[in-house]
Amino acid sequence: MKLSEVVPWGRSLGEYREMFSLTGSDLDKKILGCGDGPACFNAELSKTGGTIVSVDPVYQFSEEQIRMRIDEVYSQVMGQVAKNIGDYVWKNMGSPEELGKVRMDSMITFLNDYEAGKKEGRYVNASLPELPFADNEFDLALCSHYLFLYSRHVNEAQHIASMKELCRVAGEVRVYPLLSIDDNTQSRHLDSVRTALSENGITTSLVPVEYEFQKGATEMLVAKQEPKG
Repeated sequence: MKLSEVVPWGRSLGEYREMFSLTGSDLDKKILGCGDGPACFNAELSKTGGTIVSVDPVYQFSEEQIRMRIDEVYSQVMGQVAKNIGDYVWKNMGSPEELGKVRMDSMITFLNDYEAGKKEGRYVNASLPELPFADNEFDLALCSHYLFLYSRHVNEAQHIASMKELCRVAGEVRVYPLLSIDDNTQSRHLDSVRTALSENGITTSLVPVEYEFQKGATEMLVAKQEPKG
């Protein structure tokens, strides 16, 4: 990964709770956040005593490098949001300006926690479809804004391998959103992923969520290992 190809964009604990319908008991579990980037979910949850590890290839870079990249691309991203304002639902975020403030606040919280979190093993430089964890090391894995969203860039085989890997390391996996960023329609890979998981003894379901920012993104995929015997 080249840092010049990264577009950092951070989300908060509150957004994660809504995107993944996280309850208080969910937040007490051992959680893996996959593709978290500069989200402050880890920082906020760890501060309240939660147990979480975030993985992302951007964690190979230093706090200063990530901060500089955020400064480089922030105005560009906000420009794209303003240009495509009709693609989003402004229910929780009242305006592009409010969105920008929430995103920047989240990324600053992440940056302030990042170096300490790396030393504690909470931020791990890794990426799908291979994760450096033992089988069933986590109770719950969350994958935000990567799988299915980038269906044109991540092919079907990579989606299947990535989902199998997430199901290997966690008893339950939740993925959001399920729409492709290219046309805001359901990912072309969703059905084949569900079929492949079913053939491996993993049950899947589409579950409604309260969160909606990308227009039409109102469901998450939930995958669980079928009980043995």
